[in-house]
Amino acid sequence: MKETKGNRLHITFLGKMNTGKSSIINNLFNREISIVSDFAGTTTDVNQKAMELLPLGPVSILDTAGIDDIGELGQKRVNKTLEALDRTDVAVIIFDNTGVKDCDIELFNNLKTKKIPIISIINKTDISLPSENDIKIIENNSNHIIHASAKKDKDIASKIKLGLISVLDSEYIDTPTLLGDVVDKNDTIILVIPIDKEAPKGRIILPQVQTIRDILDNSAISVVCNVQNLKHTIDSLKKPPRLVVTDSQAFKEVSEIVPKNIELTSFSIIFAKLKGDLKTFVHGAKTIDKLQDNDKVLICESCSHHPNEDDIGRVKIPNLIKKYTGKNIIFEHTSGHIFPNDIEKYKLIIHCGACMTNRREVLSRIEKASSKYVAITNYGVAIAKCLNILDRTLEPFKN
Repeated sequence: MKETKGNRLHITFLGKMNTGKSSIINNLFNREISIVSDFAGTTTDVNQKAMELLPLGPVSILDTAGIDDIGELGQKRVNKTLEALDRTDVAVIIFDNTGVKDCDIELFNNLKTKKIPIISIINKTDISLPSENDIKIIENNSNHIIHASAKKDKDIASKIKLGLISVLDSEYIDTPTLLGDVVDKNDTIILVIPIDKEAPKGRIILPQVQTIRDILDNSAISVVCNVQNLKHTIDSLKKPPRLVVTDSQAFKEVSEIVPKNIELTSFSIIFAKLKGDLKTFVHGAKTIDKLQDNDKVLICESCSHHPNEDDIGRVKIPNLIKKYTGKNIIFEHTSGHIFPNDIEKYKLIIHCGACMTNRREVLSRIEKASSKYVAITNYGVAIAKCLNILDRTLEPFKN
């Protein structure tokens, strides 16, 4: 199974125009991923590629426009580069003999604020080096330094890999599991997958696929059924399942079928634990009780899709919250990597399960919400709250 974009380590290559970012990326993978030119400003937007980088495994490489780009269009390119930091796990900044400029210092400060580890590569060493003072500035602001020549170094890939391993936390080397801290070997987990209008024809959606794989990786047993045959599935087992995991949209029906002695949660809540901060999301859900008429709620979808007439984020969750609160709530939506700067106008942000983005981006959004004193939760937690079953759905994670 190919690793999804949201589970890949996101490595962003940054620096001024014409310092050799694209050349170094091409050398790292020994193939032409990015366009290389002697003309400054060749890379005009964030170019994201899914690659395999052993021994780290699947990664997403982000090649960005120069942080010193100028003019109105250039500033838009720089803004796109800075937006990419919200989904960056590790930053690789490329320098050359032009040394350190104000935009480099600003970038260092930005990365430090976001607590993103920094690898700095001093490129074009076959030509000349930056000044001693500039090198000291780079060393003082970096977690790891590499001296290299993209044109002549044959071992530049090894240098970068060693640098990545040295600056990354263990969670990026040893990927955490969805249910590894909940289930034991030979446990049976029932996965309830509704086949409704939102179910893609001929396949099941990404969070469900990933959960099945995670159960297998933990030497447990997955049993898949839909809502209609859930009771029969439970009754047919010799002993009760360790856990039932359902799509959040079927929470109400499933919670009425599953006996109270069997633990229950949802795919979205599992991903809230993996991709975000479950405690923060649970605390944020309490704001639903405080919503008033004309309060604004932002619903964030991490993927771009064509919503149908029964869409969970645009129809089901708004209707459920309006019914629960009895209030006329105003709902607004964003999708993909878009996250507004003026979030203080919202009383609550409700994030999707984030299967299509990485943990860094979700944590960045949580931090931004916290800095503006805006409550944030996620789909599954919000749905469970409105159905008055939140405490039950959190039981599997109490330990």
